[in-house]
Amino acid sequence: MAVLLEAPERLVLSRLELSPPGEADVVVDVEWSGISTGTERLLWSGRMPHFPGMGYPLVPGYESVGRVAAAGPAAKRRVGERVFVPGARCFGAVRGLFGGAAARLVVPDARAVPIDEALGADGVLMALAATAQHAIAAPHAALPDLIIGHGVLGRLVARLVVAAGGTPVVWESNPARRDGASGYAVLCAETDPRRDYRCICDVSGDSLLLDSLVQRLAPGGEIVLAGFYGAPLSFSFPPAFMREARFRVAAEWKEADLVSVRRLLDAGRLSLEGLITHRSAATAAPAAYRTAFTDPACLKMILDWRACS
Repeated sequence: MAVLLEAPERLVLSRLELSPPGEADVVVDVEWSGISTGTERLLWSGRMPHFPGMGYPLVPGYESVGRVAAAGPAAKRRVGERVFVPGARCFGAVRGLFGGAAARLVVPDARAVPIDEALGADGVLMALAATAQHAIAAPHAALPDLIIGHGVLGRLVARLVVAAGGTPVVWESNPARRDGASGYAVLCAETDPRRDYRCICDVSGDSLLLDSLVQRLAPGGEIVLAGFYGAPLSFSFPPAFMREARFRVAAEWKEADLVSVRRLLDAGRLSLEGLITHRSAATAAPAAYRTAFTDPACLKMILDWRACS
């Protein structure tokens, strides 16, 4: 049983044939999967820019937590372990982009990452936490002192900056999303007079913001593009020239970012609590996806697969 995006805005729950596991593969019975309001929203709406593996029909999802149900003889994971799975390609001719929204997955052993039992459903946030870590952890990068957006990714960036000793400011235009801050301030941009930020991290995905962000930079400051943008980006050159502005694109997280996040969680320096606001049975996936993409009160929607077979 898997979520199948047949075409833009046409999403169903469907039974798909799994690829047979190899000697180094594991079979994972999924407990929960998350819905991404960035890349998956673009897939759902049909606005996703060309991306390797793009095309419909496809199985979305790169935020899955489950238990190892079977392991090949060359696999290192043990049956019964709770693991995080950042997507899968195990549905034959059906594209897996990113392939994690299903009741059962077959993945290479290395893609099943053991997580603490105590995390439970919060474990679906591991990919976003690693994405946030990747955005701030580039060599010689300054910690962001301004973060644009207080959704789940913005909150994770802020929590990681605080864990690293910083005190960021976060801009959020939606008043309903300005709560939940700890160790940092959340403001409306119009009420913030500062124009000397050294590092601005944008996780909003708004392709029209660059000129306004350049105006807030200190000389030699940096703008980190950590969202996923469905439209081309542009900016006016003279203000950027006057500030000697730098731009950095934060790409997909790496294994080292996931390791860093696990260490912070184990040490109690990072919390994933309070970020999942909505839950749905996987059998109601079409309605859950629509809520995740259209309800501004929904920070994070997860699907519960435990009753599916």
